[in-house]
Formats: sequence, structure tokens, C-alpha cells
Amino acid sequence: MVEVRGVKTHWLVLLVAAVFTFFIPPLAKAELGWLNDYKKAQQEAKATDKFLLLDFTGSDWCGWCKKFDKEILSQSQFKDYARGSLVLMEVDFPRAKPQSAELRKQNQELAQQYQVEGFPTIVVLNGDGQKLWRYDGYFPDGPAAFIAQLEKLRKG
Repeated sequence: MVEVRGVKTHWLVLLVAAVFTFFIPPLAKAELGWLNDYKKAQQEAKATDKFLLLDFTGSDWCGWCKKFDKEILSQSQFKDYARGSLVLMEVDFPRAKPQSAELRKQNQELAQQYQVEGFPTIVVLNGDGQKLWRYDGYFPDGPAAFIAQLEKLRKG
């Protein structure tokens, strides 16, 4: 019986870990209003006079993407800034999460348009769709430095 309980406990731990891995991060992004439709995101950026931040990511497999999300995008300091200044769009290339053919096609086209060759890649556009900034790879300096970089764009 002890072994059976050990196995059941093991499966329970794995189930809880899976829930936190696959469902909590998407919920966190949904809470902040992350979009995945480029046309809607671009329209919102133009209508609200905000920058459009494109996060090219492999959300369910890319370790650096997960680290960037955890250490920058999920931090309250960034979330507070983003609410007032950014339209956020996730351009995802998952391996295990289901994704519609239409969304996959849109994301492939965006990756080609912005010549994305690795993840994470951040591209910031103005309301007219002009590229203002790009950052390839993990941003190591924390949310304050990331926000400072975005503020430099706003000040021109």
C-alpha cells in the first residue's frame, strides 16, 4: 500500500505541476489583455495612440522565453506600465499547445516580415505599424531597464 500511495502522490504532484505550467502563464497573459490577432492589435494601438509590443515566443518550450516572461513581462512593474502605454501581442510558436492553422499562418508571416530567427524576440511598433525597436534574445536587466528602453522610444 505504501508504494501505491507513493505513486498516487507522485501523479498528484505531476498533475499540479502541469496545471501551473500550462494554465497559469496563459491566464496571467490573458489578465493583462495580451492579444494574438495582429490586425486587432494594430487597430487598438492606432486608436489608443499606444505602442504595439510583439512578443515572439515559444511559450511552451523555450526556456529563455519563459525566463523573460517570468522576470519581465509578468512583473507588476511591467504590467502597470503596459496598461497605460502598450498594446501587447503574443506571437507564439508552441510545440505542444494547440493553435489554429489561421493563427499559425499569421505568426509565420509576422516572423518572416520581422526576420525573427530566434526566441524570444521583442518588436515594438508605433500606431502606424512602423518598427521602432527590436530586441533579440533574453533581456537580462530586469523590468525597470526594459521599461526605460520603452520610454526612450516614447520620448523620441
